[in-house]
Amino acid sequence: MSRFIATRRLASNIFVSKSATRTFCNDAPSKLNDVPHGSQFNKELEDEQGFTNDIPQYDIAIVGGGMVGMALACSLASMPLTKQLSIAIIDSNPALTNGSSIKKDDPPDPRVSTVTPATISLFKGIGAWQYVEQHRHAYFDRMQVWDYTGFGYTRYNARDADKDVLGCVVENKVLHKSLLSCLQNKDFKKTIYPTRLSSMSLPTRSSVSAAGASQSKSLANLAKLELSDGTNLYAKLVVGADGSKSHVRELAGIKTTGWNYSQSAVICTVEHSAENFCAWQRFLPAGPIALLPIGDNFSNIVWTMSPKEASNHKIMSEDDFVKAVNHALDFGYGPHPESQVFGSGVLSSFFRPDVTSSANEGFELPPKVVKVASQRMAFPLSLMHANQYASKRVVLIGDAAHTVHPLAGQGVNMGYGDAASLSNVIADGVAVGSDIGEVTLLKKYEADRKTANITMMAVLDGFQKAYSVDFGPLNILRAAAFNGANVFAPLKKNIISYASGERRLPFLS
Repeated sequence: MSRFIATRRLASNIFVSKSATRTFCNDAPSKLNDVPHGSQFNKELEDEQGFTNDIPQYDIAIVGGGMVGMALACSLASMPLTKQLSIAIIDSNPALTNGSSIKKDDPPDPRVSTVTPATISLFKGIGAWQYVEQHRHAYFDRMQVWDYTGFGYTRYNARDADKDVLGCVVENKVLHKSLLSCLQNKDFKKTIYPTRLSSMSLPTRSSVSAAGASQSKSLANLAKLELSDGTNLYAKLVVGADGSKSHVRELAGIKTTGWNYSQSAVICTVEHSAENFCAWQRFLPAGPIALLPIGDNFSNIVWTMSPKEASNHKIMSEDDFVKAVNHALDFGYGPHPESQVFGSGVLSSFFRPDVTSSANEGFELPPKVVKVASQRMAFPLSLMHANQYASKRVVLIGDAAHTVHPLAGQGVNMGYGDAASLSNVIADGVAVGSDIGEVTLLKKYEADRKTANITMMAVLDGFQKAYSVDFGPLNILRAAAFNGANVFAPLKKNIISYASGERRLPFLS
């Protein structure tokens, strides 16, 4: 019953008002040079650049300098209307300040992301994709998905949707480093604080009314951040990009809805004797296993299973793990889907001329794994959604706002979509002189992203539940869905477009 109530509460968020009223004011962006932390300012500079009593004042404070937080910073730095804003980035990750490099012969990292064409376009637009292409990555234009029952399979090809690629698999450290390189090469007013957020004071009506002088009133209307190294700063807008356990979300009093899955994911990098150019995913009784190409004869494994199985697979010998992976991707748990229950020929003749070219491609076995090329990591899976994305002076993006099941690799792409949307909303606010921290403006971002994110979460959660039950009639229905998606061109094109980051929904466009 509690799961049902939580699901209804989550679904109700779809009906978000699309209208919001702009709040106008004459609060011009504060002018702050990119200065080292701890620098001393004389009184003239304080007055000119927005500092009061040695406490810096910023337009935006991004708490969390991970991939999504850095994407927001790069997006803001790339647009004419927002590149003049002063930005504080708060994160204790040494990668933000030590300038560490990635060598070509470095071993692959098990933490990777499958970025969609929409995310690739975002990276190209902000100037970060050129840095990604200097490191290991793998485009793929084919994908095969099949069921352990042997009843059906689906093959996707980029040409089915008139696209060049279906996506690109990139190590997270490469994406992060590329965004850092992009930001460092922009003329942008940023200050990186290599520390953590300790507390946050948000303005209230009483605090603003109690302020005496006009300057004090101005500060009382801002968010005040206290950092763990003793530094204080003010910001018109605080962006929580600090992950699923967001401290910003907690301090802002924003509640969440969600649940834990009785599953964990094991991830690692494996090696083949030849390079892999296809993304493979097989649904097994305990959860899906994905084999994703990352270049240089390497692929990434994302294997969902029970927590106990995950613990066992994490510590078993390398030889046993390689055997288990090949077993899961081959004959393990059931036969190959060579003969389909409904017959591809029957479906093809029924749907002609709306049959995709890839419908004529036969089932293929994925390449054999010959070696484990990285450490194995395991982490529990859950679904979480913030009941609201925005309040006065605070907004959430990425995992701070939502976490999803990794079966389709959409989590980080949802976060990049948040970053792109929020930067556009901020630019709209700057264009009309609006206060960028006012809730009426920020609710436009929430309205834009909440519907898209909840829809994706519902699709992924539905897949997770549909493939968590081994039941004869349900297996037949799943096989029908696989075979229908394989041969029916409009459906397949819609699925590819939606998974690629376009806003159209399957069946509705």
